[in-house]
Amino acid sequence: MKIISPLERGKLMKKLISRAITLCSTVVASLLLFSGLASAHVTVKPGVSAPGAWETYTIKIPVEKDIPTVKVSLKMPEGLDFKQYRPVPDWKVELTKNESGKVTVVTWSAEGEGIGPGEFQQFDFVGKNPAGEASLAWDAFQYYSDGSIVEWSGEEGADTPHSITKVTADADAGSSNGSDSGHADHGHDNEAGAANSAGAVVNNGADNGAGANGAAADSCGASAVETATLVLSAAALLLSLAALWAALRSRKRAS
Repeated sequence: MKIISPLERGKLMKKLISRAITLCSTVVASLLLFSGLASAHVTVKPGVSAPGAWETYTIKIPVEKDIPTVKVSLKMPEGLDFKQYRPVPDWKVELTKNESGKVTVVTWSAEGEGIGPGEFQQFDFVGKNPAGEASLAWDAFQYYSDGSIVEWSGEEGADTPHSITKVTADADAGSSNGSDSGHADHGHDNEAGAANSAGAVVNNGADNGAGANGAAADSCGASAVETATLVLSAAALLLSLAALWAALRSRKRAS
């Protein structure tokens, strides 16, 4: 039986602890990277809006690869009436329409290098919500420079989920002083001035309510990701300590 001196035993212990720390660091770093990517989805805001409102929607496109995004297509949900878009320098917009002339898909294509790695871009457009309560599902298609396409069209919980906007009368509860979104209502389709004024008030309330609800949803989502990351990190640490303990026992038996 080989006898290990206290000095050799100390060196062995330090070596095993060093390996365990390296393993834990690698696992935690991987988990943090994964959680960051998992939260970087293509999204459409606001998440809540009022029935019949002329809403200003914003699609946000982050880049999750090490190559640029050069094109994004957004399918208009059933019941939403697309009205207009805000032009963005170095991007051209194509509107796909059905036989009745209604816009069904909006496509933004880069005229320059596109959205680079570590960057994101936002595009604004105005749509008229359905008159009744509804759930608007935003199917988006993200095109990368290598020809690959990420389809953001899955249900909640999927790897690439689509955004959802709840059209509900509860959004009116957020009405107060309002914001700039009501300006989009002025003069559309020759509607009466009184109707435009009322639409502006409704839309202002929708933006305020949507902003609060959207912020709360983002906060909840971030908290969930952070909690999951901490749990998985703790589990990885416990597994590493268990491996260290097993290695020490094995070494002790061998001696």
